[in-house]
Amino acid sequence: MTKVEIVPARLAVKAMRDNGYKNAAYAIAELMDNSIQAGANRVELLCIQKTDFVEQRSRQRIDRIAVLDNGQGMSKEVLRMALQFGNGTNLDVKSQTHMGKFGMGLPASSVSQARRVDVWSWQKGIASAMHTYLDIQEIERGTLDEIPEPVPTEIPKEWLGWSKEFGDSGTLVVWSQIDRCIWRTGRAIIENSEQLIGRMYRKFLEHDNVKIRLACIESESLTYSIDEYARPNDPLYLMVGTSTPAPYDEQAMFEPYPDASSYETRLPIKLGDQTHYVYVRCSMAKKSAREGGTAGNRDYGRHAAKNVGVSVVRAGRELELDPSWASTVDKRNRWWGVEVEFPPALDEVFGVTNNKQSARNFSEVANLSYDDLLTEGKTISALKDEMLKDGDPHAYLLEIADFVRKQIKRMFDLVDQQLKNQRSREARHDTTAHDAEKEATEKTRERQAAGKRGESDEGESKPIEERKSDIATSLTEQGLSEVDAKEIAESTVNDSLKYVFAEASIDSPAFFSVQPRGGALIITLNTRHPAYSRLVDVLERDKTDQSTQSLEERLNNALNGLKLLLMAWARYEDEQDSVRREDAQDARVDWGRIARRFLDRSE
Repeated sequence: MTKVEIVPARLAVKAMRDNGYKNAAYAIAELMDNSIQAGANRVELLCIQKTDFVEQRSRQRIDRIAVLDNGQGMSKEVLRMALQFGNGTNLDVKSQTHMGKFGMGLPASSVSQARRVDVWSWQKGIASAMHTYLDIQEIERGTLDEIPEPVPTEIPKEWLGWSKEFGDSGTLVVWSQIDRCIWRTGRAIIENSEQLIGRMYRKFLEHDNVKIRLACIESESLTYSIDEYARPNDPLYLMVGTSTPAPYDEQAMFEPYPDASSYETRLPIKLGDQTHYVYVRCSMAKKSAREGGTAGNRDYGRHAAKNVGVSVVRAGRELELDPSWASTVDKRNRWWGVEVEFPPALDEVFGVTNNKQSARNFSEVANLSYDDLLTEGKTISALKDEMLKDGDPHAYLLEIADFVRKQIKRMFDLVDQQLKNQRSREARHDTTAHDAEKEATEKTRERQAAGKRGESDEGESKPIEERKSDIATSLTEQGLSEVDAKEIAESTVNDSLKYVFAEASIDSPAFFSVQPRGGALIITLNTRHPAYSRLVDVLERDKTDQSTQSLEERLNNALNGLKLLLMAWARYEDEQDSVRREDAQDARVDWGRIARRFLDRSE
């Protein structure tokens, strides 16, 4: 009887070519995983370019990509197994303590980018090298239906020349007939891979436990257009000697949050009779890194903007920088960092994909609506128990996700407040900073001259120093620092201003409060009120490094916020009984009359 394959090899391999690698950098990382797991302390990425001629014009194109290491090498049997889809030495759960797991990395990553992969591996000097390969064309023709048995084969001399050094043991993987790489040159591959590789392997690179060489070689001239070593790219910005632009290449740009002794939190996950630990680490930008209105537009600020999200780390290697936890559009998110590290034993809980590019379950938990789930006083613990009964692996991650979410919220609020304080300080030294207050003060003097009196007016007769003290005391009660409060009080009294603006988190449904102190009216905006974020914050926020589209969106949001505020007032009037409605209408008219005087510049 004729043998009928469940899935013909040519069709299976064709499907494997579409296995979801984001780009060549992630595919290359699979090979580096194998190198590091094999005990290599030196890995080389070698990109060979050649010159093509199209219509009498020359252009550089990628010809081959190789990853070389000085790891322990593979025996003949293991080498053959390594090119087999779904096989490997780490399929046993007990052996899954390092990066490897799925037995797919080498063949799947290779065919995702190239039509042929050649592998040499040796354990007793390069003279002992064994070689085997996969070739898509041969598979499609039906002439290759099993992994060729590895045979002793000399390593091509060209690779011996292009490498810095070959170890007594190691492995060389070469991709050729590259047809699916989105980057067309070796230079582009290295330039687009460098930051990702530096971030993925930062914990190995930090103390030179592993050195990763990145080289682009011109095949005709045998010259190097790029020859450098990857540097750590730390999204927590706590490492030194990193790829962060100066001055934070040799000093940390962030500091542990909340402090060095408690920035790392260990959270348990119990599976059966085993307890495994997840480590959450947090950091925030130093004050010095954020000082100045253009910090976000500086080289190090732009670097931080590319590292927004929660870094998910497995066995010391980053899976992804998960953007589900933070908006990359809001530039304030560049100034904090969170790292979540877990062991391979929790792969199923976190939902690690077979190409090790993400932790699917953890990302999904980030997007859960806790307001919808935690109804009628239900706790996180109770929700966890319900989900466990349903066999939902997300249950184990609820408490971790809740902790991460709260830490991010605290850091974001702190960054936000610090940036507001900074803008406030900068504004006080701006000649146009108090234009509105000055204009309102002039209109108030006109009303005073016309016999209109206010409760705050009596305070204007107090001694100057007493007025300053009263204003400063009120501002510190609102949460301002003593230095800032004193500076504001000084400028208010010295400049004869009637109005003072402050910002504070107030436990009240009111958008703002009004307090007469020291002859001035202190208007405190409630940062908890949605009107603040929709109207004030959206307009005050840093405008550097903003596209025209982004600025337009901010103006539209502010306009919509104003409309919603007015519609809320309209609804307030509408819901009153006839007497209160008349009072509200009278108040609206009276307020409008004064507002017209304050806003009218024609007089």
